[in-house]
Amino acid sequence: MSTKRKKSRRRSKKAQARRRRRMILFSLEILVLIFMLGALWIVVKSDKIEKDDIFKKGGDKIAINDELEAKMEEAGDEWHMTGYKNVALFGVDSRDKNLGKGTRTDTIMIASINEDTGDVKLVSIFRDTYINIGNDTYNKANAAYAAGGPEQAIMMLNMCLDLDITDYATVDFTALVDAIDAIGGVDINVTDEEIEYLNSYQISMVGKPDGTVNALGEPNFTAKAGTDYIPVEHAGVQRLNGLQATAYCRIRYVGSDFQRAERQRTVLMEAAKRAKEMSASSLNSIIDEVFPKVKTSFTTTELVGYAAKAASYNIVGNMGFPVDRVTGKMGKAGSCVIATNFEAEVVNLHTFLFGESTYETTNAVRDVSTKVAQDRAAYLGN
Repeated sequence: MSTKRKKSRRRSKKAQARRRRRMILFSLEILVLIFMLGALWIVVKSDKIEKDDIFKKGGDKIAINDELEAKMEEAGDEWHMTGYKNVALFGVDSRDKNLGKGTRTDTIMIASINEDTGDVKLVSIFRDTYINIGNDTYNKANAAYAAGGPEQAIMMLNMCLDLDITDYATVDFTALVDAIDAIGGVDINVTDEEIEYLNSYQISMVGKPDGTVNALGEPNFTAKAGTDYIPVEHAGVQRLNGLQATAYCRIRYVGSDFQRAERQRTVLMEAAKRAKEMSASSLNSIIDEVFPKVKTSFTTTELVGYAAKAASYNIVGNMGFPVDRVTGKMGKAGSCVIATNFEAEVVNLHTFLFGESTYETTNAVRDVSTKVAQDRAAYLGN
């Protein structure tokens, strides 16, 4: 085999790995819909879920900031997080069904449910956020799960964001296309600029390498329009199928990577509307596709409780963390997203989730904020 051909094959394998990782970016968001809208079908299918009961209050591995826990006990019923259920949602790149440590989280999300009103708010923690990953090591946020599985990832979120997360769900990739198809697609306003990239991503997901590479050194792919995929041919509001919606979520060359996250949230909102109208058979299809790839701390009893109130849940807000940020290379951590003022971002987060505009952070958060600022000055000079 020629050297040129070997290089082409290596590039092809790397590109395929990237495609697999990107497939996860939205699949866990479908899981949110299932938790909210699954009704009693969740109970029927719950035997397919891999249960993990380590994250229960009082357990040895629960990781809530000691100072925060003391504040919660002192405030009692007046504590501003009282009445909220905060859940960590992780999406991992795993091709061997490993949903534990050793795999990086391509997606990190917090779903906060107001158990009195049914309002749900979603927060995406940018995977490249420079942060204490739960062991006094500063790295990208997605390194926490790889280092210590959901235990360490939740420790990172609780310690650095002053949260009280005790439950989580982790999903593998591959579920998105079937999930969107199961709810009959989503209505999205596609722009002229997005069409080319949307179709290109469709081809890369279903096509085969043609032996050539593009200007970025990535393999080009071929796929038959109308057979392998259905191209989007015009701008405007239109119903996208699963493959098209997945491709839309992956667009990163129109705007920034942060705008790609906005596209994902747009699809989620539209999926929520569609999911409320889905038939039992469609919901059944989603559960069949997603739940075998789920690892969660929820018990069947808890799922029954959430399912019984499914119709009352509504997504009322979403945001990305951090909001005020810069990007740059942070030493061995590589290119990161850096909060300009980490402590202020945590206060903003609590205001968004719990309406507490005067929240005072713990010393743990202030320590993280100081370290992030010091490292930013050292590596970026500002």
